[in-house]
Amino acid sequence: MTEALTPDAPVISDVSGVSGHTPENPVAGGVPLSPEDVQAAVHAIADRSRKAARRMGQANRAWKDRALRAIGTALVENRKHVLEANAKDVAAGRANGTTAALLDRLTLTPARIDGLVAALENLAGLPDPVGNVVRGQTLPNGLRLRQVNVPMGVVAAIYEARPNVTVDIAGLALKSGNAVILRGGSAAANTNEALVRILREALDSVGLPADAVQTVDQYGREGANVLMRARGRVDVLIPRGGRDLIQTVVTNSAVPVIETGEGNVHIFIDESANEEMAVEILLNAKTQRPSVCNTVETLLVHSGATVLPAVAKALRSQGVTLHVDERIAAALGKDVETVPADDDDWATEYMDLDLAVAMVDSLDEAVNHIRTWTTGHTEAILTNNLANAEKFIAEIDSAAVIVNASTRFTDGGELGLGAEVGISTQKLHARGPMGLTELTTTKWIVQGEGQVRS
Repeated sequence: MTEALTPDAPVISDVSGVSGHTPENPVAGGVPLSPEDVQAAVHAIADRSRKAARRMGQANRAWKDRALRAIGTALVENRKHVLEANAKDVAAGRANGTTAALLDRLTLTPARIDGLVAALENLAGLPDPVGNVVRGQTLPNGLRLRQVNVPMGVVAAIYEARPNVTVDIAGLALKSGNAVILRGGSAAANTNEALVRILREALDSVGLPADAVQTVDQYGREGANVLMRARGRVDVLIPRGGRDLIQTVVTNSAVPVIETGEGNVHIFIDESANEEMAVEILLNAKTQRPSVCNTVETLLVHSGATVLPAVAKALRSQGVTLHVDERIAAALGKDVETVPADDDDWATEYMDLDLAVAMVDSLDEAVNHIRTWTTGHTEAILTNNLANAEKFIAEIDSAAVIVNASTRFTDGGELGLGAEVGISTQKLHARGPMGLTELTTTKWIVQGEGQVRS
């Protein structure tokens, strides 16, 4: 494809919503839309996405990178508008009793917008995964084989109260040659409307199809349901959110799903751990941004470790509520305020300033506790014992295993992926933070000179 080629004039979908409706009750001209109308509308969006995906799949790296930088520039130029839209969503969420953790995820700030712009620039600097040769060989009969990365096609994402995901997923999808359909939920409706409009206008400004980014937010929950059933029109669906949302998508989708999971994240402190390091890591892993999925939710402390009092006092000084078992309570005594823990605590992803704490007598006991309660996201060990570190790595089966560092590093940007679609806790195709390569599949290219099979 050369830049002299001009994409077909895009059909601009109504990203602002149809006049007179709420996101969960779509209407047109004051008349409620029937399920059949919603299905037709969403299918039309998906068909336009498929057409746009064919164009994106042929765009070269320079063209796609120019689009990413145009989006970044547009975000800076429209920062005030985006923040005003976001303030409306945050105010509505606060009035509706949204939890502090979800409000934090919902909120955009100038610094967070700067972070989105930086992530787009990082994406532009990364190699294009499309066309990468995974493996290749020449067979004895002379056939030349290559397995290469190619775009998925049409990627759909269903998420909630996370407007940053709108930009992250769109950027990753575009760089990997895909089109994307977004369902960002009613909580962030105003913010997502502003962001989608910016994304589409930026694509159009560089000669790429605006329909490479579309949304079904204007069709509410029924639109999401149609999207989940649009097998053949949508190639892959990625849910990102809490347990209920993810399980709803996994259970009801006819479209192949890459499952992102909740983060019941563990840190185990063994008896050799350094106190200063343990305090610094626990504070970062729990308090830097407690509402996100890579925040530690359970701390396991070896009975022979000496760091517990210092770690507990440091966490309490930052407002963390410690939900502890009887042995931890006895070890801390009255020096540190705690509350009793039960089985619900070991299973809970708090997404807040709460931490479950248990005492164990061995690495094996810590591993067994993690195996019982893990969601397969991220687990970490703090240790100065190499054998313990290697045993922990070998026996913990999660998407990310960390030694002597904060669990907050389980993040696409932090791991050099530019951004992430989400963190997959499944074991098929993609696992852990999903970046550009995870939004591609492969195809085999077989080149011959008249060979036939005998």
